[in-house]
Amino acid sequence: MKEPIKVFKFGGASLKDAAGIRNVTSILQRYKGQKIVIIVSAMGKITNALEEVVYAYFRQDGTADAYLQKVKQQHYSIMNELFESTDEVFAQVNDTFVEIDWILEEAPQDSFDYVYDQIVSVGELVSSRIVTAFLNKSGINTQWADARGLIRTNETWRESRVQWPETVENVKSQVEPALQQGMFVLTQGFIGSTKDNATTTLGREGSDYSAAILSYCLDAMSMTIWKDVPGVLTADPRLFDNVVKLDRLSYMEAIEMTYYGATVIHPKTIKPLQNKNIPLHVKSFIDPDGEGTVVSGEIEDFHYPPMIMVEKNQVLLHISTKDFSFLVEHHIKDLFTIFDKYRIFVNMMQNTAISFYACVTDVPDRMAPMIEELSDKFNIIKDEGLELITVRHSLPQVYEAVIHGKMVLLEERIGKSIQLVVKDMPAMTRKNNS
Repeated sequence: MKEPIKVFKFGGASLKDAAGIRNVTSILQRYKGQKIVIIVSAMGKITNALEEVVYAYFRQDGTADAYLQKVKQQHYSIMNELFESTDEVFAQVNDTFVEIDWILEEAPQDSFDYVYDQIVSVGELVSSRIVTAFLNKSGINTQWADARGLIRTNETWRESRVQWPETVENVKSQVEPALQQGMFVLTQGFIGSTKDNATTTLGREGSDYSAAILSYCLDAMSMTIWKDVPGVLTADPRLFDNVVKLDRLSYMEAIEMTYYGATVIHPKTIKPLQNKNIPLHVKSFIDPDGEGTVVSGEIEDFHYPPMIMVEKNQVLLHISTKDFSFLVEHHIKDLFTIFDKYRIFVNMMQNTAISFYACVTDVPDRMAPMIEELSDKFNIIKDEGLELITVRHSLPQVYEAVIHGKMVLLEERIGKSIQLVVKDMPAMTRKNNS
């Protein structure tokens, strides 16, 4: 009987500093002797910082290198706490950053999305080099693997689609031998490559998805996401009081939650696991002994408490025909063709006789050209700075609580699930007529 494989994913919050990397190492010490595959994200906030490098590079205002130097310094500061200056990891990290240096030496020639993938992916590559080196330094025999040689994708830059047959073959041929030799295998989340070896990314926060891909390919016994929360919660504790942990979730409920904006799990994560009935554990790297939450296919009839998901940075587009004719099927087809072209995901929609309302996440570099193209055929009104609130298994008192102080612009109810597009209601004060 084959020894079971476990897949662990550690995100940026767990790797934000030297203390975090030491803590991750202490967690992994517990699993020595087992077959463990580890997926790591970029270190805390590094993806955001590398995005600034990309924006500056395309502005060509001379600031890109300064942004990059800040990113480098953050990593070197952590490395100086963990390693001796002569350790090989410094050369490995330097060589990885050179990939960005080469890009910045010349003016942009490729598309924004292509360059984005080449630069932002370096965050995961550097992080994985540092964590692998520290695990080996700590006596945990770990093999570094390049996810670009494992996960094959198409050329949809910034949101590439997995080519499954090639990916399965790559993972089995490259990862399983190292596991058989008693080593942990550590690779990067979020990234892959095309058949021509161009680096791609799987979508923002896509490291969970990477772990699910490897779990599927390896027929893993389980997958675990290590978070800074005790498990899957009924709402974001930064936004709501009286939040409780869910001990278990069905695949179906988890898919619904992630679709509606629950950020604890990436939306694409569940399907590969469901296909092979691989349980997903969400556990705390702060309290690794905690039970966390288990997501599986065994609890479809469980009665769930109300769950609240909030997506910020939303835009409500009010779209109508220029001649005030009815907005019918061919108009809807045209709209979604343009949404798809710019890869703008519609989070909520409604239509009337002459209007179509679409709530979408604001992605400025895609939104502006999309609206420009839409404006050729339609009248567009854009309402910015909104929130999309979804309440699953809602109760009347929960609904009243979430709309308190909010102006509801759009509302939809399906069973006990409610979606609301809202904006903060300005405080009203009584006029002084004296």
